[in-house]
Amino acid sequence: MDEVNPLEQSLHAARALVMADLTASDVAGAETVSLVEESVAHRRWWVEQWPDGAPYLAGLVAQDVQDAVLERYGRWPLCPVCGADDPHALEVEPELGADPHWVCAKAAVVVARVGELGVRP
Repeated sequence: MDEVNPLEQSLHAARALVMADLTASDVAGAETVSLVEESVAHRRWWVEQWPDGAPYLAGLVAQDVQDAVLERYGRWPLCPVCGADDPHALEVEPELGADPHWVCAKAAVVVARVGELGVRP
């Protein structure tokens, strides 16, 4: 049996977390799935060059997909804290770090870990 490359495991985990958030936000269509795949392909090269960056992949893929969705469709994910009167997107923090979270910068609150947007506390 072939051993699974730890970098590939990290990439697959990042993909799964971002897909969970897209699904929770009801925007996991074919186009957005393609955006995830593009980010994972790009980040594969990145993490091959810097293997110590593997713990940062989930946050980076989330940011890549967020930027790509913004360019094509609009803000994602929308902040559930501030309400519909002030629609704005959540941000990933830390920008480059392990254990990334979606946060509302306006209210200064953590909304969910990346991959857990649809999870109720």
